[in-house]
Amino acid sequence: MSKVVVDASAVIAFLLRESGADVVRRHLGDSTISAVNLAEVASRMADKGMSDPEIRATVADLDLTVAEFGLDQALSVARLRPVTKHRGLSLADRACLSLAEQLNRPALTADRRWCDLDIGVEIQLIR
Repeated sequence: MSKVVVDASAVIAFLLRESGADVVRRHLGDSTISAVNLAEVASRMADKGMSDPEIRATVADLDLTVAEFGLDQALSVARLRPVTKHRGLSLADRACLSLAEQLNRPALTADRRWCDLDIGVEIQLIR
């Protein structure tokens, strides 16, 4: 089982070699990402002009376990809406947090808005 659940912001920081990329690198190969967050990462790659085969190869190189997004996750994401709305968290943000809660793992993110959320999930910032 993976040690952390990675948010799209952390993976994007790694791919763009931003601050915190070294922290993310240490978790690759031993992390899980929600399919929703992976869609966010892949969308960012597509925005950068990468082709589908290039995106697939990059995703494979990340060596992440991809968690499907089903009914239980959808309901958990909805449950998190009222308690995270004041921070402006997106559906994708809540998908990451919900998966971390489900797997009882920390969530690894670059998003500082998550820092003091009191939702029973450990938040680890990459920078």
